[in-house]
Amino acid sequence: MSQKVELLAPAGSPEAFYSAIHAGADAVYLAGNRFGARAYANNFTTEELIKCIRYAHIYGRRVYLTVNTLVNEYELSSLGEFLEPFYNAGLDGVIVQDFGVFCYIREHFPGMELHVSTQMTLTSGFGGNFLKEMGAVRIVPARELSLEELRQLKQETGLEIEAFIHGAMCYCYSGQCLFSSILGGRSGNRGRCAQPCRLSYRVEYQKQTTKECYPLSLKDMCTIDHIPELIEAGIDSFKIEGRMKRPEYAAGVTAIYRKYIDLYYAGKFSDVSNTDKEKLKSLYVRSNLSNGYLFRHNGRDMITIDNPSYGKTADTLSEELSRQFPQSEIKLPVQMTARFIEGEAACISVCLQQEPSVSATVTGPTVEIAGKQPITRDNICKQLNKLGETFYYADEIQVNVSDNAFFSLKQMNDLRRQAIEHLTIALIQKNGLIFQNGMAPLAKGQPAGEVAQPGTTSAQPAGKSKQQLENAFCVSVCSKEQVKAVCDFTKKYADYHPISRLYLDADLIYCYIQRNEIEGLNRTVADLQSSKCETYIALPPILRSGDNAYIQSIWDYYVENEGLFKGFLVKSADGLGLLSSLQYGTKSNHSIVMDADCYIWNHFGYEGINQTIRTNGFCIPYELNAAQQHELIKQLKTLSAAQGPAIEKVFYGYIPLMKTSNCIVNSTMQCQKNQQDKQANLIDRYHKKFHVCLNCIHCMNIIYNSLPLSLHKEFYKWRGKVLPRLNFTIENGQDTGKVLQFYLSLMNSCDKSKGSSEVFPLGEYTTGHEKRGVE
Repeated sequence: MSQKVELLAPAGSPEAFYSAIHAGADAVYLAGNRFGARAYANNFTTEELIKCIRYAHIYGRRVYLTVNTLVNEYELSSLGEFLEPFYNAGLDGVIVQDFGVFCYIREHFPGMELHVSTQMTLTSGFGGNFLKEMGAVRIVPARELSLEELRQLKQETGLEIEAFIHGAMCYCYSGQCLFSSILGGRSGNRGRCAQPCRLSYRVEYQKQTTKECYPLSLKDMCTIDHIPELIEAGIDSFKIEGRMKRPEYAAGVTAIYRKYIDLYYAGKFSDVSNTDKEKLKSLYVRSNLSNGYLFRHNGRDMITIDNPSYGKTADTLSEELSRQFPQSEIKLPVQMTARFIEGEAACISVCLQQEPSVSATVTGPTVEIAGKQPITRDNICKQLNKLGETFYYADEIQVNVSDNAFFSLKQMNDLRRQAIEHLTIALIQKNGLIFQNGMAPLAKGQPAGEVAQPGTTSAQPAGKSKQQLENAFCVSVCSKEQVKAVCDFTKKYADYHPISRLYLDADLIYCYIQRNEIEGLNRTVADLQSSKCETYIALPPILRSGDNAYIQSIWDYYVENEGLFKGFLVKSADGLGLLSSLQYGTKSNHSIVMDADCYIWNHFGYEGINQTIRTNGFCIPYELNAAQQHELIKQLKTLSAAQGPAIEKVFYGYIPLMKTSNCIVNSTMQCQKNQQDKQANLIDRYHKKFHVCLNCIHCMNIIYNSLPLSLHKEFYKWRGKVLPRLNFTIENGQDTGKVLQFYLSLMNSCDKSKGSSEVFPLGEYTTGHEKRGVE
């Protein structure tokens, strides 16, 4: 791309696309009628999108397609057919969340630029370099990163950095939100978020309860004052949010940022005028504006505590923007020359009026002698003027025709179409872009829409025997009370060995390290090993540059006590990248398991990751229903001659609804960093309590569902097919013990024909998406 920063505008409709182009966008991102993370935008038909790609290219602009939803096995088969026409039209890049989609496009659409969506939650150079090795050329980092972190990310990876600079902000790290999904089945990972973050809640902490307010509703982002700093940080693309918004928004915001970017490069940037600031504030803004996370980690002044609603754009401003930046194509004037001389080849030339060097000449069949009615200048001008479906109009036509010449109108129309097509190609090539990919649309001669079946992967799956799958489960813990409950349980049932794998939260290990309690931790892990329980370190879901000392501490502890741990549980691309950077996964005794947060929705995702780093299995994501899970398992069983990867499934645990850089207690009360109590509650209008973990090690919140997931009634259906997982997060030691005892009893007595008659010990529960799945 050019050395100047790219201004990237949103388009949820053709009208918004044309408005953004005319307002000065260097590139536009948009979606087709499938696989885009704004399912409720108007989006584009195939024909509209191809036309927009063509139009953008004749103006020297680029088009990126959002293919940024998670895709299950059933849907993967139609991905190739969906992308092929856009690839052939010269699409400039795709923005992707799903690992499987990423790897599928890399394999089947060679040369297509792969951009990593902000939905993949990249927050460090670890993940950036990992995706770079997989084939990414650009990343869209999490919006929570500071300006300094963005600068570091550019320096560490050398990748193009596309950063949001204006528009609506999610309270949760993008891609880490299941709030809308779990509450109503409308998944943000599928472009159907119902925005429960914009509703009112009360915050409860240490017997204090706030009045009803909007603690999860962030103000819109505006960085117009910081254009010089953003450019000098090395950001390659300035991204405006807003594919759900009106064309006037796309035009108005683009035009103002275009103005000040150009002023910067002309050496004339100064304070942004109050008039322009007022225009930005009046363009579909949520109560007020802030500069997001660029210069702070979190804070109350980022939140629309009292009023989350959008302000209405003034009709006069909308009308002004509609007039100034048309919402349909603007045709370019051309000069046309035609020569029809009997006995010579017919010839049509066309050039741009404003730039005559951009031209095309085509010749056709020999002009014949007229038998009856010769062609005339008027005949020829009439046919050459038929440019209605093109991006041009004939401003001047010169005709040289002999008196008795004949040339059929059909041939003349074909010749005109060829001339215009060649002119378009010449113009696009002059702009340094492509009109059409010269490569075959699909690799290896594979027909569009056909999904390759998985072959042998570089992974060495840690398959489990049928007996192990039926008679043991995995457990994850994150508190000392939970560890003690697990130890008591394993001692009580030493002959059963019911826990085959224990995931110890890295934050818990970090606390042991900080309190000089390593010897006690090591004794605990050694005791678990004697009970035939493999222990793993569970890395945090979010890793940022501020965690470097933390990461070093955990790694040093692991190296010093390597014999105590089987491996690592990772929750993100950053986690995979961290281990890759440490050369972990290169030895046969290294074990990496991907958690549900890694979103392995299809076999291409697992297979593709294992071409970059060797893993030993994964946990099924929360949003797949039972049928989709079975199909995924079926495909993965063919990955190797062995049993396939070890596949875990969560049967119990509070589902994490949000992982956020902001803090509900800090926003509504005050920072509680030095307090021992690290749990709060978020209470909705129906008086449901959502449990909130205040993680002060990483200065973040994790908001959990009000009820735990428990699939005990489905347990018998999955015996022998997956490794059952029990996740403990906010439970005390007593409740942890109850759940362990309950599932052990279930495992020993479950009647495969009827399921469980056991009563769940903690009262109410949810079955999540096991039956319904997500839209």
